[in-house]
Amino acid sequence: MSKNKIKQIIEELRPDIEIQDDTEFINDGIFDSFDIVSIVSALDKEFGISIDGGKISPEYFNTLNDITKLVEESKK
Repeated sequence: MSKNKIKQIIEELRPDIEIQDDTEFINDGIFDSFDIVSIVSALDKEFGISIDGGKISPEYFNTLNDITKLVEESKK
């Protein structure tokens, strides 16, 4: 499932954080803009997708569920 792979990618990029489904990466100040760019790059490579530049914003990266939804939508 995409969610588990996405979680693994984030854990590889940010081994310093403990990720739960409801962890709020943006609202809790865990991710900065560099983290988002790194995650987008890793997701694009892993899933063979191209995330729309308009969706590279905090609202799409706040929780694991938000990121999973973005990846699923980008696969279509």
